[in-house]
Amino acid sequence: MRVNKNIFLVIATLLIISCKSQQNSKEDFNSFDGAKIAYTDNGNGELVLLIHGFIVDGDVNWGNSELKKQLLNQGYRVIIPDLRGNGNSDKPQNEDSYKNDAEIKDLIALINHLEAENYMAVGYSRGSIVLSNLLTKDERITKAVFGGMGIGFTNPNWNRRIDFGNVFSGRTEPNEMTRGTVNYAKNANADFKILGYLQDYQPETSIAELNNISIKTLVICGDEDLDNGNPKELQKELPNSKLSIVSGDHMSTFNSKGFAESIIDFLNEK
Repeated sequence: MRVNKNIFLVIATLLIISCKSQQNSKEDFNSFDGAKIAYTDNGNGELVLLIHGFIVDGDVNWGNSELKKQLLNQGYRVIIPDLRGNGNSDKPQNEDSYKNDAEIKDLIALINHLEAENYMAVGYSRGSIVLSNLLTKDERITKAVFGGMGIGFTNPNWNRRIDFGNVFSGRTEPNEMTRGTVNYAKNANADFKILGYLQDYQPETSIAELNNISIKTLVICGDEDLDNGNPKELQKELPNSKLSIVSGDHMSTFNSKGFAESIIDFLNEK
């Protein structure tokens, strides 16, 4: 019996597409205030939470990243949420929905929903800011990675947060620092009102709170990335921490092989 080889090619292609679709398919749950929070759940084993940055969602930041691939290859279970206001999660238009550390409450609710006893967490850029506050509220985190972040966010009057909050809320016009990010947000069809709320009500963590974090932490940054302050200064304020500087700038480091390998080595340490 002769079988057309093209049939096998079609079947193989469909299987690949199906696997990719399953790997990035979204689930969701209702958070503390009823908001729907979307997330992906892949792999088995010890749970690692990946927290995305500003003006992106979980898929854009982590979906096809080298880090996610290596985590799955190493036998970890990878959870990637879309923070509220982003991606497939609900995007409330009312200001109150972003106050009082709502994003932190969402992540705690997600871990509760997954019934996880403990987990490790990785943040990148604004995701690291969210993670720092999460560490002060959830004792189930056993290791944490701050990616693409320096010491700047610990200042409650940090000019980057204030300037981005002002420009996205329409209170000021773009300046030299914010103009590129504003253009990126326009091209991404992002909701400027929500971006303004996310900056205005960004979770705050003080240096004193960082000093009290006892679990092992890694601060990792590109060698051309000082956008958010000095990562060495952040590492010094975390008592049980190490610093890793890899090749890259703020927009490329998170998807690099060096970034992934350094984090995998850290998470695998006993």
